[in-house]
Amino acid sequence: MTGSGDFLVGVESLAADLANEPAPVVLDVRWQLGGPPGIDSYRRGHLPTAVFTDLDRVLAGPPGPGGRHPLPEVAAFQAAMRAAGVRQDGAVVVYDDGDSTIAARGWWTLRYYGHENVRVLDGGYRAWVSAGLAVTQAEPGPAPGDFTARPGQMPTLDAAGAQATALTGRLLDARSAERYLGETEPVDPVAGHIPGAVSAPTIGNVNADGTFAGAAELAARFAALGVTGDGTTVGAYCGSGVTAAHEVLALALAGVPAALYVGSWSNWVADPDRPVATGNGPSD
Repeated sequence: MTGSGDFLVGVESLAADLANEPAPVVLDVRWQLGGPPGIDSYRRGHLPTAVFTDLDRVLAGPPGPGGRHPLPEVAAFQAAMRAAGVRQDGAVVVYDDGDSTIAARGWWTLRYYGHENVRVLDGGYRAWVSAGLAVTQAEPGPAPGDFTARPGQMPTLDAAGAQATALTGRLLDARSAERYLGETEPVDPVAGHIPGAVSAPTIGNVNADGTFAGAAELAARFAALGVTGDGTTVGAYCGSGVTAAHEVLALALAGVPAALYVGSWSNWVADPDRPVATGNGPSD
């Protein structure tokens, strides 16, 4: 089983890493649905050397039929990462100020495009500040990196693949239970879930302070949802492929590889002929 140290870093460890050379590149990906813009939080204070990286403009391409947060175009993502100082053989740490949902999308996107040394700051900005560590308003001017984006290094699902995974494997719906049930839908035009999917809100992946639960606890959680690491295909989706990246990261911490349906529900409901389920059961 892969250790959490391969995917997560604690605040004290990161502080030590930043005091040494070569220090990791730190990406601040704070973002909230409906705003205010993450750049505002960044300008009020951020980790030393952190470079602001926008979810909508860097970690995703323009919204459309493919979903609200489709994959960024290869050349654009590569250019943004090089401008942030990301090197092919250098470490990268990504953080947000919540439960690492946005940071997980940054982690996943870098991994998808071939960066092998990227971790999420466990607990994010809040944990850093709570530990009494320094923040700054100074914006760095990093030396250009040499990262080369090579897409396809993490497994993905399209709509057909998600449907097949729901029927023959395990497809986890990372949204809130209310959205899965079809009781509410604050963003997309249709409420409900992909038939056969299992409700697995990402709030179950973290502790009260926003840090990830331990590997054994996560493994037990996913086992209770029918994910046992027995080779069955596992996939995750959410509203637009952001929260589901958190699910993929939590599964990785539990030692289970999983594919991300990048388009997620926003892509699924773009085609009115695709079936929609509501209610408690995955097949309702």
